[in-house]
Amino acid sequence: MQTMDPFHQRYEEMVDGRYDCVDRIVLNGYFRFIQSAGGFRNWWRQLFGNDDNLDNAHLIRFAGRFARRVRCAAAQRDIPVLEKHRDDRMHELAQELRPADRNVKGVFCITVHRAPNSVWGVTDCGRGGPHLARKEPKPYVNHYAFHIQDPDWGHVTIKICPHPPFNVQVILNGHEYVALEAAKKRIPFTQEGNCFTNSSNLAGLAKVAETSCSSSAKGRLEQVCERWLYSACLCFLVPLADQQRTRMHYDWSVYQLEYSRNFLFRNGHVMEEIFQNVIDRTRQTLDVRTIRTIFGRQHRPHWRRKGKQPRVEVEVERPTYDLTIFKVHFGMLMLKIYTKGERVLRVEATVHNAKKAFPRYGLVYFDELAGALGEMVRRFLEVLRSVDGCWVTDETLDRLPEPSQLGASRLAGVDLNRARMRAVMLAVVSLSVDSRGFRVEQVAGQVAQILGQPYTSRQASYDLKKLRGKGLVEKLAGTRRYMALPDGLRTMVSVALLRERVIKPIISGTVSRRARRRKNEDRLNQYYRTIRDAMERLFHELGLAV
Repeated sequence: MQTMDPFHQRYEEMVDGRYDCVDRIVLNGYFRFIQSAGGFRNWWRQLFGNDDNLDNAHLIRFAGRFARRVRCAAAQRDIPVLEKHRDDRMHELAQELRPADRNVKGVFCITVHRAPNSVWGVTDCGRGGPHLARKEPKPYVNHYAFHIQDPDWGHVTIKICPHPPFNVQVILNGHEYVALEAAKKRIPFTQEGNCFTNSSNLAGLAKVAETSCSSSAKGRLEQVCERWLYSACLCFLVPLADQQRTRMHYDWSVYQLEYSRNFLFRNGHVMEEIFQNVIDRTRQTLDVRTIRTIFGRQHRPHWRRKGKQPRVEVEVERPTYDLTIFKVHFGMLMLKIYTKGERVLRVEATVHNAKKAFPRYGLVYFDELAGALGEMVRRFLEVLRSVDGCWVTDETLDRLPEPSQLGASRLAGVDLNRARMRAVMLAVVSLSVDSRGFRVEQVAGQVAQILGQPYTSRQASYDLKKLRGKGLVEKLAGTRRYMALPDGLRTMVSVALLRERVIKPIISGTVSRRARRRKNEDRLNQYYRTIRDAMERLFHELGLAV
């Protein structure tokens, strides 16, 4: 059963429902036995009987024979081979050649591109025979991408480097898997691109979508990889009989993964207003630098279209709306929130290199990785909700400057009049997006950037201790990481916004010379001007100098 996050609870009356799904899945495949020099030499002896012909010329012949066999087989089966295209465009080009009949299975397109890869090279050391070592720097070699129509996963891409050690990469899409499974279960839905926009059985669709990131997904992913790799791709490199004789078997690890939470709003126009307001209120607080807008041709509807029943199909010609992308980066992880279709708001967590971001990244840990990204999405929505609906009580404001006690240590209070303390609060809020927590050195770097002056990790540790004493931040047990509490987030955001967005502009406006009223003044400036005029009258009545 789905649990509501704080963001969903706030806008529950405006949302029909939501579903969680994995999107882009990129798996790395590797023949473990030949990743080491000794293992590769033993495999070579099993394949050829001895290693007398182990040299660079024979290593390169693997790629040459592979290319000729692929082109010959493609010509016999009328499969197009597209060459000299960039890697980032291969999926788009292949999608145009995808069979209209989804019942057609097998390879429908092959693309070739050049990219660097780690390959084996042979050097003659003069004694003891040839020496195997990885070529440095990594050379640019041809990669062959087989685009396959699969009955369970739709468009599957398998990329092979024909140079030893024959590394493989598989690219899949979770939304295509969910669409095919929903069609098998006769769940009606409307899909626009990589997004479900409508369904009369949204609960059933959400239940199917959950299977794309469950523990059973890793078995299905391994099945689809092995279903096509050996018989449709690797056979051009090493015949099936030789594969079995030399026990050629690939292991799999997660390279990239996207996890999204999709909210289906009742009203597209209301969704757009909510999203833009969230961006305006959180951009400065979360230190967001990447906001990109792609302008479309149509406006989102004010009301849901009547009489349009969901159907089990994908609309090829879909409307293009204005698209604003809101990104937060930290290391190899990225969080993104943007609108899709008429009335879908998507929050997405992406890991660009799982090996550098997580300690365990094998395919057997797929559900753990998906769960970690799901927790990132939940934490991101909690931070957005705290920024969007911040509050602070009079009692909290009075107690913040007072000393506090943390264990046996007596700590100073939180002085909001000091720029350093306000910068620490803003740094903690911006780093709280990471569900894994944040470290002292990250706070130190963020504060130094905000203040524009040196700020050490020792100072950050002391300031975090003061926030812990006030119950705003906690230290994660058994780690050196910290996490901002939900109520603490609301308090810190409220204090920052109250000073920077309310008190400071109003007071500065009342003590400075009144600016000339502009003709096309926005609503926010109109509110400020009204409050400033009232403050001036209040100061006059109190006898204060303005």
